[in-house]
Amino acid sequence: MRIIRFVDKAGETRYGEDLGEGRAQPLEGDLFEGLEPSGDPVGVDRLLAPLMPTNIFCIGLNYREHAEESNSPLPEDPIMFMKPTSTLLDPGEPILVPKCCNEHGEEVDYECELAIVIGKPARDVSEADALSYVLGYTAANDVSARHWQINRCGGQWVRGKGFDTFCPLGPVLVTADEIPDPNTLGIKTILNGEVMQSHNTRDMIFNCAQLVSFISKDTTVLPGTVILTGTPQGVGIARKPPVLLKDGDEVTIELEQIGSLTNPVKDA
Repeated sequence: MRIIRFVDKAGETRYGEDLGEGRAQPLEGDLFEGLEPSGDPVGVDRLLAPLMPTNIFCIGLNYREHAEESNSPLPEDPIMFMKPTSTLLDPGEPILVPKCCNEHGEEVDYECELAIVIGKPARDVSEADALSYVLGYTAANDVSARHWQINRCGGQWVRGKGFDTFCPLGPVLVTADEIPDPNTLGIKTILNGEVMQSHNTRDMIFNCAQLVSFISKDTTVLPGTVILTGTPQGVGIARKPPVLLKDGDEVTIELEQIGSLTNPVKDA
């Protein structure tokens, strides 16, 4: 099923099955316990992120070709960090370039990512069973302030990755039954109509099952947890010259079998 969360023409927030062309079949129930069709199709006034995450785990340097462009050795274990849930941004809403980022010139970057959404509590799960804990998949943009990520805060990434609006998510949550192998998907970033990143999730160093299993070691991963799985090569900071986000830009993340997530960029 292709699930969206949206505001209808009456101003009510609800879940629905995406019918395309600005319409949805309303769904009633609980996202994690089960949703059922209810009533007639309705118009979509505004798309929202497909859920309010419980936690946002992120994986850095998880594509081989991205590690190469970063001149970094392949990690022995997944490189983990977290984004505050306050970074969440709805489709179509502006990514805000923080005032403190403009102090150092352009530094805000895009990162197309496949996002895993956990559907039931997971703790100490095996790689073989890991994907059975996944509710579905959606698109994410791991927006990153490179000066703050690389040069400030002692090498810790949370500040550079954690400003408001730095986690666009959605719009469609595709349930796991429709994507039996998430490590076969084409993934792209398109900036102002130009393709900047174009690769495939099969290039992940640690695949989706390995990531879920790793994060769950002696750790309860709650339903509603979102896991950003890393970005492929082509990030703006690695280009010569760098291509970074600025006021007036529009950035789109595309994922095969999932769809497109588009956000404009504005100065805060």
